[in-house]
Amino acid sequence: MDHHVTLIPGDGIGPEVAAATRLVMDAADVGIQWTECAAGARALETHGALLPETTLDAIRSSRVAIKGPITTPVGTGFRSVNVALRQDLDLFAAVRPAKAHPGVPIRHKTVDLVIIRENTEDLYRGIEFERGSEGAQGLREKLRALGGFELPMDAGITVKPISVSGTERIVRFAFEYAKANGRKKITVGHKANVLRYSDGLFLQTIEREEPFIRGSVDYEAVEIDHLTSRLVKDPGGFDVLLLPNLYGDIMSDLCAGLVGGLGLIPGANIGWEYAVFEPVHGSAPDIAGQGKANPIAMILSGALMLRHLGEHAAAENVEWAVDVVLGDGRVRTPDLGGTSTTMEVGEAIAAAVSHWEHGPS
Repeated sequence: MDHHVTLIPGDGIGPEVAAATRLVMDAADVGIQWTECAAGARALETHGALLPETTLDAIRSSRVAIKGPITTPVGTGFRSVNVALRQDLDLFAAVRPAKAHPGVPIRHKTVDLVIIRENTEDLYRGIEFERGSEGAQGLREKLRALGGFELPMDAGITVKPISVSGTERIVRFAFEYAKANGRKKITVGHKANVLRYSDGLFLQTIEREEPFIRGSVDYEAVEIDHLTSRLVKDPGGFDVLLLPNLYGDIMSDLCAGLVGGLGLIPGANIGWEYAVFEPVHGSAPDIAGQGKANPIAMILSGALMLRHLGEHAAAENVEWAVDVVLGDGRVRTPDLGGTSTTMEVGEAIAAAVSHWEHGPS
């Protein structure tokens, strides 16, 4: 059966890692029919919009997309194309696996965890008031009237909404993901002792939901500062991390450092209707066009996409091929100590994918 997928190459190194990823996905031979669309700085030049409606329409049609990193130009009045995609398509769950790979020198050899991040609320909801603005002044007056809070005249303000409904769906997603993927424990990160009505609500909602959906998955709640300390000391002690939006963003980068860098971390943004897959790293315009970018994060994002499409054998094939190439050590980009180009890495992984019969049974 053919799969229709929207491909957004992105900006900076995006087109390079996207081309390598497409090569690997085509080698997996699951009948992907590609529709290429634009978003980001390049789209602003070619379509007059950072996130063209035609791109959103294409994703709504295919229901699945994979994208390279995107640059949101400063001063455009647009906060983030990535955030806009998640909110417009209601992609409420971010999934970011972090796993040790053969041939990559790291301190802890047993890292194999998944960050599940609530994707639409918290400080990234975009409710902000600029310092000195009419909105900031109005909010200052309202806060004074409601609770006697006094904010400095020169303060910028960002609001942190966390809802029961938003938390309920991310915790149900997390427990179902854990059970479906053989994960045994979920660790919730929070700061409920200080942020009583946002993080506190997040934690209370999870604790209320947990007895009904727990099943074979264990559960613990840990304050985020304590969690970071434990994580860097013993990442092997964690399985699935469930986090509000901001903490999830920060912790996924921390976990990338544990396994060798952002060039190895895939990502998925999933909602009830649509899914968009992407590497966690940025667009790195300083090395764009030089063939130095590591495509593995986007290739592994493609493996997550294959699994979402029900092509589990092909997903396992791609992940095995990545480990074969990394373990061999001869073909790797400069961030991993090699001299290979982006496309050379893609070609090596695609060749391994094509020889799947020699891989695990």
